[in-house]
Amino acid sequence: MESQLTILLPVAAVWLTAGVVADGLPRLRNTRVLRRRTGWLLVLALTGMALTAAVLGGGLLSAGATPVDRAAAGLTLAAGPALVAAVCSLRRIRRLRAGAGAFVSAPATPAPHGLRASAAHPLVGLPLQATALATLPAVIAAAGTDLGADPGVTGPAITVGVLAVAAIGVRHALRHSRFAERAQPEAPQSAGTAGALHV
Repeated sequence: MESQLTILLPVAAVWLTAGVVADGLPRLRNTRVLRRRTGWLLVLALTGMALTAAVLGGGLLSAGATPVDRAAAGLTLAAGPALVAAVCSLRRIRRLRAGAGAFVSAPATPAPHGLRASAAHPLVGLPLQATALATLPAVIAAAGTDLGADPGVTGPAITVGVLAVAAIGVRHALRHSRFAERAQPEAPQSAGTAGALHV
């Protein structure tokens, strides 16, 4: 039991840290800090994917009820969100880092709303945070509390998880929309409106 938890804890910790870092990106107002944090996020996401793939691969290769097998069985739920993170999030994080790197010659430049809108895009943070949430049942089971053993607990636990992911997704979408609106150039005033303002 302890060795299974030892395998799962680093995986969960990396995904949770990546989720926290991704959540804080839109609040960064400096391009230099934004570039540095996206670099951290890229490393964390790649590390989380490598650890998850290593545990799942180890479970496929090993025979019997070894700790690696039990850890891999627990991480099966996280495989889907981790795949979405690999396909969608990594590309967006790299583009975001490149965009922030365009201001490297002026490191004190405030982060434009367009960059912050990209940082708030649901496909940047949501897959990472969903993967972090999906690792928690495996960690809880490895610690000695099996949520799947009691049918009266399994249903509510799944419902809470789905609602949490939906709430996180809505929050990201609202933040992205807010920053995207600020990034839009103001519409030029018509001649009639300009004349009325001068009167």
